[in-house]
Amino acid sequence: MSTQPPAEADPRHAIETVFRLEAPRVIAGVARIVRDIGIAEELAQDALVAALEQWPRDGVPGNPGAWLTATARHRAVDLVRRRENYARKLAEIGRSMTTAAPPEEPADPDDIDDDLLRLVFTACHPVLSPEARTALTLRLLGGLTTAEIARAFLVPEPTIAQRIVRAKRTLATRDIAFEVPYGPDREARLGSVLDVIYLIYNEGYAATAGDDWLRPALCEDALRLARVLAGLMPKEPEVHALTALLEFQSSRTAARTGPDGEPVLLRDQNRRRWNRMLIARGIRALARADAVATGAPGPYALQAAIAACHAHAYTYEETDWTAIATLYGLLAARSPSPVVELNRAVAVSMTEGPAAALAIVDPLTAAPALRDYHLLPSVRGDILARLGRTAEARAEFERAAALARNERERELLLRRAREL
Repeated sequence: MSTQPPAEADPRHAIETVFRLEAPRVIAGVARIVRDIGIAEELAQDALVAALEQWPRDGVPGNPGAWLTATARHRAVDLVRRRENYARKLAEIGRSMTTAAPPEEPADPDDIDDDLLRLVFTACHPVLSPEARTALTLRLLGGLTTAEIARAFLVPEPTIAQRIVRAKRTLATRDIAFEVPYGPDREARLGSVLDVIYLIYNEGYAATAGDDWLRPALCEDALRLARVLAGLMPKEPEVHALTALLEFQSSRTAARTGPDGEPVLLRDQNRRRWNRMLIARGIRALARADAVATGAPGPYALQAAIAACHAHAYTYEETDWTAIATLYGLLAARSPSPVVELNRAVAVSMTEGPAAALAIVDPLTAAPALRDYHLLPSVRGDILARLGRTAEARAEFERAAALARNERERELLLRRAREL
């Protein structure tokens, strides 16, 4: 993936952009050398400091991502060299660094030579709580800030900061290996890994903050990891289901923004711009999930089936909302959450009308997890507008805009308020 900024770009802006995109790869590559995620992150930050010192003076290098990686790796090797008890390992590292890079998807399904995937499985070690695993991996692999992770979790920012610090300390003190586990250990970590990949994808699909609604690099990394996992675990239905879900979601990318980068809602998208190749890949992945499933569908299988309903509809009006509402009902029973209920309300509004949907949404306003969730007043505003309660709907859209931290989404919500 190229991250080279245009020649006229401000160096400091380029540094911020490149580091955000490349930090996961830099950290993962360095962690393979130093075997400590916390130290790897510090060395990546050192490389950022070096860039802040040199790039404004010397100009942005032709391949800034490679520059950051090389700088961090050199410092990692220097660190290892200074530790006498790592002398033998240094020789092994030196040999590995002079050989050609291994393929991302090796022939042996039990041997993954992918630093990013190692980083995910290491950060999802069972010595950490599920919440800490996800927060740490989003920080390291997704390159998200503490505030963005807190937004994704719908919890206070200090809580996330504490989780990340404690997680890195735990991995260091327990001397956790930087590796992809095998056998039962791998299966035990799989659920957390899938959740992490999904959250990373969602941050790329609709960024919580910033000037851009989409962060395609995060979506690409998440989808790539999902595909690698699907090759690694061909008998795991939820792995194929997550891959299918991300394929379906990615198929809409070109239609989800307008000429100036503004969000385009699902009902307004030009479906001829949907990527039919990705939809076909999603259909095949979902079929593989069904073929290896032995029990009731898991949460990713249900979400992939919902996405498939949208993918099969050539127009918004052809969408099978009855099937979607039923699937959301199953998902709410399988993995209950206020966000799932909010999504179910949208489907119910299309099948039973806005009044029935409002009966689902109104109780959610008391849910603590959704107190600052901008999509709750956004959905409620849409339902109220359809009921003809214009003034209330306008107030809900204005409240949603005030809660939204993404500039593009805020503009969309304010425009909908003005239209009322």
